[in-house]
Amino acid sequence: MSSALETSVRAALDSVVDPVSGKGLSASGRVTGLVVRPDGKIGFVLETGVGAADEPLRKAAEAAVARVAGVHAVTAVLTAEATTGARTVAPQRIAPSPAPAAPMVAKPARGVIAVASAKGGVGKSTVAVNLAVAAARSGLRVGLLDADVFGPSLPTMLGTVGQRPELTAAKKMKPIMAHGVASMSIGYLVDPDQAVVWRGPMVMSAVSQLINDTDWGDLDLLFIDTPPGTGEVQLTLVQKLALDGAIIVSTPQEVALADVRRGVGMFRKTAAPVLGLIENMAWFEQQDGSRTYIFGKEGAQRTAAEMGVPFLGALPILSLLREGGDAGIPAAAGTSTAAEAFRLLAEAVNEALAASPNKPAPKIMFE
Repeated sequence: MSSALETSVRAALDSVVDPVSGKGLSASGRVTGLVVRPDGKIGFVLETGVGAADEPLRKAAEAAVARVAGVHAVTAVLTAEATTGARTVAPQRIAPSPAPAAPMVAKPARGVIAVASAKGGVGKSTVAVNLAVAAARSGLRVGLLDADVFGPSLPTMLGTVGQRPELTAAKKMKPIMAHGVASMSIGYLVDPDQAVVWRGPMVMSAVSQLINDTDWGDLDLLFIDTPPGTGEVQLTLVQKLALDGAIIVSTPQEVALADVRRGVGMFRKTAAPVLGLIENMAWFEQQDGSRTYIFGKEGAQRTAAEMGVPFLGALPILSLLREGGDAGIPAAAGTSTAAEAFRLLAEAVNEALAASPNKPAPKIMFE
């Protein structure tokens, strides 16, 4: 059942007229993902056409909601959708290029690193979160961007579910701090129980806004947790940011490694250096200390050698990693052997980032 505050917010949104349909923004169906918190913090997604004229519409919507009694902060995310009929817009054509034509944004960190998997289900987000926490514990100023708008998992893994970013005087979003890491995710802006059903241009618009409209401050490293695959989000990142490198996470079996090869190829085509491969779920350790290689043995290590990519290290199947992710307390934040492994992996990543093309990154094995 809608609350009185939500009813008032929707009425305020309907006071702003959709220039295409002539209806209010809420009635026209352009407002999705509306979140109304009891503390008066409001967030919503405004679906519009493609063009600079949409920004005044977003500002008008924010201003209308801000005037509602009981509202203390408003965050609106602008997305774009190519449609037919009344909202026909020119399609956006995105192509990989070593020299992207799209406007670049100021780099928010000394090093910007994409954490990719090419295939889902290999523990990429778990690795990204723990790498970021480990790097922050080493004394670096670290940020973490959740670029998976369809399945944002960072709020759960960082223990920040339900939090929403505050706004600066310049209307920039302040990252949510957790375990020493400055984080931003679409999961902080939309209802976690509502499915995000967006076409490609809308996804690219949302990712661009998460980059541009966040006040990252002065960071040493920004890790970007990308969605699985080699699609539009990755291309958007290459267009909008000069990536300093990419880390690819894989399990040892061939069905995952086939996608790894495609992922390496994609980053090479877009002139983003591949800093190395990390093999996750490399083995399961029995009570007697013996190892069972459930998904095959050293597949990612062999693939790295075949493709001329540094192999950064291997991680076993650990219940601690799953438990920490579910509880919002990353293993890297503790003092276990897993935390030490991620500390060494973070060092390897930092060294790979600073290394010359001819200097191999150190190889870290979880022993």
